[in-house]
Amino acid sequence: MKRTSNAGRVRQALRDATMANHQRVDDLFSGFSFDSPAGYGAFLKAHARAVMPLEQLAMPDAPRLPHLMEDLTALGERMPDPLPVEGQGGEAFRWGALYALEGSRLGGAMLERRVPPGLPRAYLSSVHGKGGWIAFQDALDRAADGGGDAWIDDAIRGAEAAFALFAAGAAAEQVGTRG
Repeated sequence: MKRTSNAGRVRQALRDATMANHQRVDDLFSGFSFDSPAGYGAFLKAHARAVMPLEQLAMPDAPRLPHLMEDLTALGERMPDPLPVEGQGGEAFRWGALYALEGSRLGGAMLERRVPPGLPRAYLSSVHGKGGWIAFQDALDRAADGGGDAWIDDAIRGAEAAFALFAAGAAAEQVGTRG
């Protein structure tokens, strides 16, 4: 496989630039309890609020929204309203949003183990196949090839917008479960 001039540089820039955003989202979602159908349902609705607009924007090869809908239906929950995407950009913005969206599959694999028996888990078990994350990163490198710093900056804005959506989804559902 031909190595691109941006090989590894783009994902390192994305990882570095969004580290605090990623930690914030992880912290917000750690407040959800999977011990009851209601708590788990709130977690899934928080994700749904972000995944709906992100999948429309980022156009992943393997959308997870159908799995989210399946799990929420199994819990007797309705789909929440989607959140608006803040900011827009070009193809690099889309790839940055896709980076955050596809990266969330990695966390889903770990969270799936916390789901009690008897609760649906189609969304969290919808992980990358063997080599899938590496293939995504290679595709990201190819997409960025030749784009330079401006491409990377736009990709960072897309990833930041995606993390902001996940954070807003978590905040909206945590408020709903407390009040």
